[in-house]
Amino acid sequence: MAVYTDVNENELSAFLKAYPVGELLSYKGIAEGTENSNFLVHASTGSYILTLYEKRVDKADLPFFLGLMGHLARKGISCPLPVTAHDGTVIGTLAGRPADEVEPGLAAEVDADFLDFGRNWPTRLPQGIIHADLFPDNVFFLGEKLSGLIDFYFACDDLYAYDVATCLNAWCFEKDFSFNLTKGAALLAGYQSVRPLEGEEKAALPMLARGSALRFMLTRLYDWLTIPNGGLVMKRDPTEYIRRMRFHRAIKSPSEYGLT
Repeated sequence: MAVYTDVNENELSAFLKAYPVGELLSYKGIAEGTENSNFLVHASTGSYILTLYEKRVDKADLPFFLGLMGHLARKGISCPLPVTAHDGTVIGTLAGRPADEVEPGLAAEVDADFLDFGRNWPTRLPQGIIHADLFPDNVFFLGEKLSGLIDFYFACDDLYAYDVATCLNAWCFEKDFSFNLTKGAALLAGYQSVRPLEGEEKAALPMLARGSALRFMLTRLYDWLTIPNGGLVMKRDPTEYIRRMRFHRAIKSPSEYGLT
């Protein structure tokens, strides 16, 4: 979440009239995150999150994301649900929206990774709908119990093990860029208590984790170089994911993630 697109009060008041939320009382931008513009909106019927989908979200994909959240909610997963407009729609338009400069040699390093992925990326592993962005700020807990998930805007049909690899990147590294083996082992054991990984999935984890790290490094790098400083946007440093890429590239065995 962040704020890339400014919204004025008159625009927002007029926009909300299309939805059964009552009158606008107040609103403010939400600075956390990097993908879309988000606002906390207080209306006469309650509080809502308004999301303006920015550059990396294709308007044509929105029905899939919203439908997925509706399906998960019906299955008991706590996640955001869209507010349906008076005309029965859920998507509107507001405010017209539906590297080597960081580290020397990075471009060549990335090119080599892409070449390796093109030759060796696993394609015959179990797959289905994955979240693809399960970072700690998208997952909520009450005590030790999962209470909700948000930001399904990268959800897609892809390899289940890729989702696991993304979680290793997002949850199991420390601030000094070191991999926490205890966290890795706990995450993998917890996942396998529900769905055991197949042998080929285990073997593919280092490459999947490297690909996931590259994906997040590149989007962070783009934002780092193109988003102006200031305003309600949290720019994330891409260098931590450069370190993750290199860590995964050096992995010799999936056991180094704590996999048993």
